[in-house]
Amino acid sequence: MVMMRMVVFLLSVMMVYVLLMDATVESTAEFDPYKVLGVTRSASQAEIKKVYKRLAKEWHPDKNKNPEAEDMFIKITKSYEILTNEEKRASYDHYGQTDNTHPYGRGHHGFRHFHDNFYFDESFFHFPFNNKGGRDFADSKYTLHFNQYVNEVVPDSFKRPYLIKITSDWCFSCIHIEPIWKETVQELETLGIGIGVVDVGYERRLANHLGAHQTPSILGVVNGKVAFFHYAVVKGHLMQFVEDLLPQRLVEKVTDKNNQEFLKSWHELNKPHVLLFDQVPSVPLLYKLTAFAYKDYVQFGYVDQGLSETADLLRKFNINTYAPTMLVFKEDVEKPADIIQAKGMKKQIIDEFISNNKFLLAPRLVNQKLFDEICPVKQFHRRRKYCILLITGEEESFATGNEAFLSLASANTNDVLRFAYVYQRRQQPLCDVLLKNKDGTPPQVVILERRNGAGKILYKPVLGGWNGSKEDKHKLLEELERLQKDPSILNNDAVLPELNNEFTSMFLIKWIYTAYDYLSEIIDDLLHNNWREMMPLLSLIFSALFILFGTVVIQAFSDSSEEKQPKMKAKEASKTENGSPNTSSTSSSRPPKKNFVEVTELTDITYTSNLVKLRPGHINVVLVLTDSTKNILLSKFAKEVYSFTGSLTLHFSFLNVDKHSEWMAAVLEYAQDAMQIDTDEDEVGSRKADYTGYVLALNGHKKYLCLFKPVYTGEDLDSKPEEEGGGSRSRKGLTRSRSTTLQIHHKLDRLGLWMERLMEGTLPRYYVPAWPGLDKITVNK
Repeated sequence: MVMMRMVVFLLSVMMVYVLLMDATVESTAEFDPYKVLGVTRSASQAEIKKVYKRLAKEWHPDKNKNPEAEDMFIKITKSYEILTNEEKRASYDHYGQTDNTHPYGRGHHGFRHFHDNFYFDESFFHFPFNNKGGRDFADSKYTLHFNQYVNEVVPDSFKRPYLIKITSDWCFSCIHIEPIWKETVQELETLGIGIGVVDVGYERRLANHLGAHQTPSILGVVNGKVAFFHYAVVKGHLMQFVEDLLPQRLVEKVTDKNNQEFLKSWHELNKPHVLLFDQVPSVPLLYKLTAFAYKDYVQFGYVDQGLSETADLLRKFNINTYAPTMLVFKEDVEKPADIIQAKGMKKQIIDEFISNNKFLLAPRLVNQKLFDEICPVKQFHRRRKYCILLITGEEESFATGNEAFLSLASANTNDVLRFAYVYQRRQQPLCDVLLKNKDGTPPQVVILERRNGAGKILYKPVLGGWNGSKEDKHKLLEELERLQKDPSILNNDAVLPELNNEFTSMFLIKWIYTAYDYLSEIIDDLLHNNWREMMPLLSLIFSALFILFGTVVIQAFSDSSEEKQPKMKAKEASKTENGSPNTSSTSSSRPPKKNFVEVTELTDITYTSNLVKLRPGHINVVLVLTDSTKNILLSKFAKEVYSFTGSLTLHFSFLNVDKHSEWMAAVLEYAQDAMQIDTDEDEVGSRKADYTGYVLALNGHKKYLCLFKPVYTGEDLDSKPEEEGGGSRSRKGLTRSRSTTLQIHHKLDRLGLWMERLMEGTLPRYYVPAWPGLDKITVNK
C-alpha cells in the first residue's frame, strides 16, 4: 500500500513538471528573433543592423505611443543582441535557444532536454552532458559538416593544419578532456591553426569518412591527409602533435658557415629568402606555420642567436638580440630588401610582411601559376598590369644584360609595371610566339598585357634587342612612358601557349619525401595496432599493385595498335582538307573546346534556324565572301576566331555575296553611318560595292547587328620596283596576283580585336526592324 502511494506521488510530481515545462517551452517558442526583426536566417550582419535601426526608431517608447511599444522595443533589442552574437546565433539556429531564450538561464539551476519529451533539473541529477540542448556552446562555432569539410577544410589544409575533435552527446570521457581542449584551442587559434568539432550523433557520415570509430578522438588534417592523436590528452602533447603534422625541412637552420649558400640559392629556387633571428634553440611553431603557408613562394631559414656559430651574422646585419628580427633577401644577398622587428610578433604582422615580399624584383617565369600571378589577366581598366619580359639565355655572355635588366627592375616603383624574364631554351614555345617575324636571337625585351585566360595577349617588342647599355635603358623607359599615356601602342596580338613547368625534374625528390612520410605513418600505426585506420592505406597500396600488374599483363599479350593510329589520323586529315577549313594549324596549346572551328553556310535552308529563330543571348558571326575568295578568307577567319570558340553563345557562318548581294545591301541600309566604301565618286554608279571580308555579328532575337569592315594592313607588293627585261610583263602579272591574294588575306587582320570588343559589349549596334528574307533574293549571275 505504501509502495502504491509512493508511485502515485512520483507520477504526480512528474506530471506537474511536464505541465510546467510545456507552458514554459510554449512561451519560449513564441519568441523568434528572426520573426521579430523580419529577416531570414541567412541575413548578413549588415542587413540585421540596418533593420534594427529602422525598427528601433519606429518602436521607441518615446516616439511611439502604442501601449505595446515598450514590450516590442525590448523584443527588438533582445533579438538584435542574439543575432549579432555569433555564439548565441549559432546556438539558436541549432537548438532553438540561447542564454537569453532559455527559460531559467544556464548552469546547474536550469532545465535541460532529455530525449525530446522530458525535462529534468541538472542540479538534481548532476549530468554535465546531454543531447542537443546540453551541447557545449563554445564548440558550436567549430562544428563541421561533411560538405564543409570536403569543400573548405581539405583545400585549406594545404595552407594550414587542422585539429579536429570527435565527440558525442553521451560521451563520459569527453567531459574529462574538455578543459584541456578549450585551453589548447584558445592558444592554437591565435597561431592560425584551423579547429573543428564533429558530433558523431549528427555527422556519422563525416566521422566514417575520417575513419573515427570511437569517442573521444582527436585527429589532425594537413595536405588533405588525416593523422590520429594517440597520446595522453595534455596541452604539451597536443601542441607537439600539431607541430609534427607539418612536413619536415620547412625551415633550414642557418649559421655563419652556410648563410651564403642559403642566401645565394635564390637564383636556383627563384624565391626570396627570409631569415628569422631569435634566442630560442628550436624554431617557434608560429614561424613553422608561416613557412608552411608560404612554402610555394618563400624559402625560410632560422638563426639561433644563442649559438657562438651565429655571432658573425648578428654583427653583419646589426641584429638586436632583445627582440625577434625577420629579414627578407631578394636578388641582393648582402643587403636585406625589408626588415621587421618586434617583441610580440603576431601572426597578422608576419603574414602582411611575407605577403608584401612574395616575389623577387625580377622573377624568372618557371611555370604557368607564377606567370598568372606576376602578369594577371586584365579585369578592369584601372587594374591593368603590364609585364616587361626579358627573353634571355643562361650562358655567361648574357650576364651583363641580365644584371642591367635587374637594376632597372630594382628602381621601379610603379605597381602597374611587372618585370620578369625567361630562358629561351626552357620556354621555347612561348619565345617562338613572341619573337615571330623578328630577330629570334635573345636577348630581347617584350612589353605585353594579358587579355583573357585563354592566352590572348597584346604585345610590342622593343626594337634593337637588349644589351643592357644606357641607350637600351633609355629606349625602354621611353616606351614605358608612352605606354602609360597611350596603351594602344601594343599593336600586336597573339595566343600564348601554357608555360613549361621547369621544376618537374624535382618530382622524384618530392615523391621520395612523400614516400618517407607515408612509411612513418605506417610504422606509427603498426606501433599502435590501429588496423582499422590503416585499411584505406593498405587498400590503396594493393589497388596500385594490382593495376600495375594488370597493365604489364595487358601490354604483354595485347596486339600493338600503334601502326593503325597514324593511318586513322591520315584519313581524318584528308577528310578535314576536303571539308570546311579548320584551325588545325593554330599554334594554341590550350584549345577552348575543339581542335577546329565549325563554320556553316548561311542559305535559305539554314537562314531561319541560324538567324531568325536564334536563341536569346546567342550571336551568329557571319563572314561575307565570294566564290573566288572563299578558301583564303575562311582559313584566315578560322584562325582569328579560334580562341573564341569556347563560348556557347557564339555561332560561326559565312555568306556568299555572289548569291545574296541584294540581301547584304538591304541589311546594311540600317548601318549607313558605318558604311564608307573606298571608291571614287565617278565609280559609284558604274561599280558595285565590294563587301568581301565584311563580318556581321547578328543577334536574331534582339534584331541588331555589329559590323566589321576590313582594313588592309599588309605589305603592298605593287609598290615594289620591277626588274627590267624580257620577262617583265609575266613578272608584273604574277606580282599583281600575289598582291591581290595578300590583300585578301590581310583583310581580317584586326578581326581578333573586334571579337574582343564584341564579347565586352562595346561595339556600336545597328537595329533592324525586320530581317529580310534570304529565299527571296535572286542569284546574281
